[in-house]
Amino acid sequence: MDGEAIDETGMLMRVGGGFALRRDSGGLWRLDLHRTPVDLVGKRVRVIGTRTGPDVVDVDGVQPG
Repeated sequence: MDGEAIDETGMLMRVGGGFALRRDSGGLWRLDLHRTPVDLVGKRVRVIGTRTGPDVVDVDGVQPG
């Protein structure tokens, strides 16, 4: 649901020209990132943000998870 707060962990991945979170709970979020966390790609992270579409999150923060 758009506007829903998201706080999830999973694997940060590059997908095409962007980034995605392969969720620990299953599924995939496409991420709208304001900063590029290159050092965290391929690692387990925690993503905090707001859902803006069926599988899209506007990210407020990414941290090692």
